[in-house]
Amino acid sequence: MTTANGAATELEGAEPAADRLDALACVVLFVVAWVPRMLAVRAFAAEPVWDGHYYDFGARRIAAGLGYSDDLVISGAKVWHPWCHYPVGYSGFLAGVYRVFGESPHVANLANVAVGSLLATFTFLLAREALPRGRAVLAGAIVALHPGLVLYGALVMSEPLAALLVIASFVIALRLARLGRGLLGMVVAGLVLGLGVLVRPQALLCAPFLALALPGARLRGRLAAAAVACVATLLPVAPWTARNCKVMDACALVSTNAGWNLAIGAFPRATGRFETLRSSDGCREVTGQVQQDRCWMAYGLANIREAPLRWLSLVPAKLSFTFDHESFPVEYLREARPTSWPEERRAGTRDALTAAHRVLVVLSPLAFVAFLVPRSRSRARGETKTEQRARVAQTATLGLVALVALVALSAAVPVVWPVVLLACVLGVVPVPGRPPVDAALGLALVLLASTVLAHAVFFGEDRYHVVVVPVLALFAAAALRTPGDPTPDTRAARSPRG
Repeated sequence: MTTANGAATELEGAEPAADRLDALACVVLFVVAWVPRMLAVRAFAAEPVWDGHYYDFGARRIAAGLGYSDDLVISGAKVWHPWCHYPVGYSGFLAGVYRVFGESPHVANLANVAVGSLLATFTFLLAREALPRGRAVLAGAIVALHPGLVLYGALVMSEPLAALLVIASFVIALRLARLGRGLLGMVVAGLVLGLGVLVRPQALLCAPFLALALPGARLRGRLAAAAVACVATLLPVAPWTARNCKVMDACALVSTNAGWNLAIGAFPRATGRFETLRSSDGCREVTGQVQQDRCWMAYGLANIREAPLRWLSLVPAKLSFTFDHESFPVEYLREARPTSWPEERRAGTRDALTAAHRVLVVLSPLAFVAFLVPRSRSRARGETKTEQRARVAQTATLGLVALVALVALSAAVPVVWPVVLLACVLGVVPVPGRPPVDAALGLALVLLASTVLAHAVFFGEDRYHVVVVPVLALFAAAALRTPGDPTPDTRAARSPRG
């Protein structure tokens, strides 16, 4: 017979062993992610193009001590010109890498390989807060081997770093809250998230929701924690905002492309994806970057007020461009090195990336659907009315997911963004019998929903869904859970120290 003290000793001994297994999983996932990304760099990496060119250019200027800037030629002389059209975070990260390792070719790619490998490990750590180890390893492995993320190692683009910083902030908040240091968690997680805001300003939308990490907190406590998290998130941003106020033509929180992006998603030629703005569209008379951005913001808002239904009618197209396919890594690499991407390889790789992405999207709503024992077995043990209602509700939910997925995939051109919306809805609506949506899944849901919202308002491109691939991986790994699946919370609840 086991005594209470014996049980406590057994649990205390099991916790370090579990931590060692988790640490081993992190190392293995990092290596598993590193190898294919390095192979992608060796096979495909070339000079940065498109936005990557500007990220690299900004990083080299910062590393050279010239700040985030370019040079204007005025009367035959070069004049230093401050810049903040793009968020500074990724260029600042690369500048630090360049200062340490030099600016030789592929240094930025190696930095992205490291970031992508860390993203796999932090996806595992986030999943571990909600799922058994096996499912959490699956989530990390999906990110480690995701073909689009593997190719991203050969790109010079900001999305993996943006995802890593947001996911890391969630992990920090959850871990420290579980250790009883919730306030410290809000501060540290907020600071990390603030670095993410400098890479991708939309990350600011996640700041107040860090308070979801606090277990059992009352509304007043959560509101106070949300306020602390928001303040901490703004702290890393504040020096950059002060810099902009000092050297730009007016103050800008992070960058000067919010108005530009709103106008692209609202002006008369808007299609739902990126379109080049011209001076003939508006904003002919501007003297500075901030003034120009504010002009485009006013122009975009004016178009929304004039034709709100047209603007709303573009939302499906924006979400379609964001979630329905995956081609950006291939097109980026083809632009950089056309001879490496003949049409057959280009089309085949695009199709493979898109297929893998659609599988993750279709699986994502199943994170909020329970796997129940067969009806015959439940009758044999005497099913209660509550269990019967849960069974009916979960069976109907599974049927709904299957129907939406079937309709989405059977179209001549598959349209899977409604499945993303369904995942967001099922994560919020408390359907009877639904698996528990704890803090880790809730924070992941916030990242997904905020991404949907941002690109419904502005415009869509498939590279923007890269930031939520870890969320889709987590949801896929959580698909069709049984009510008895152990989580860190349930383990802590059984422990005398929990």
